[in-house]
Amino acid sequence: MIQTVEAVVDARGQVRLLGGIQVSGPRRALVTVLEEQAAVPGETALLAEPALADWNRPEEDAAWAHLQSAK
Repeated sequence: MIQTVEAVVDARGQVRLLGGIQVSGPRRALVTVLEEQAAVPGETALLAEPALADWNRPEEDAAWAHLQSAK
């Protein structure tokens, strides 16, 4: 089965996988280096903040309160 996982290649050429994969033994792999720079950890969350801002309201907290674990 072919699996695709995101990775970051550092300046020394070391590849670090950002997701887990499962293989039963050594496998060949292809690496495609993209022109864009790797995202800074947490950058995706910061970019999503404006889209999720509408959820940051007391009414939303009340609506989802029944799913919160008891403290």
